Amino acid sequence: MRITPIQHQTIKKIITELAGEEASVILFGSRIDDSKLGGDVDLLVELPNVVDSPAWLIARLSARISRSMEGRQVDIRLTSPNLLKFPIHEHAKSTGIRL
Repeated sequence: MRITPIQHQTIKKIITELAGEEASVILFGSRIDDSKLGGDVDLLVELPNVVDSPAWLIARLSARISRSMEGRQVDIRLTSPNLLKFPIHEHAKSTGIRL
C-alpha cells in the first residue's frame, strides 16, 4: 500500500468528519500496488445512509484529502442506498484495501 501511516490516518479522519462515523473507506487502484510509482489516490467511501448531496460530499472529501496530500489527485467513488452502483464499485470492493 503506497500511502503513509499519517496519510492513512488523515484520510480516515477527514472521511469521518465529513461523512460521519458510519462511513468506511477502501483504497483501490494503483496505490495498492507497491511495485508502481506515482498515480492518483482512488478511494471508495461506503455510507449506510442516504446522501442528500453526493456531488457536494465527493467534492469536499476530494478537496480536503488532496490538500492534506500536497495536492495529489484524489478520486472518490461513493456508495449509499440512494446511489446507483457501477462496476467500479464492485471492483474497488473486491480488489481494494479497507482503511
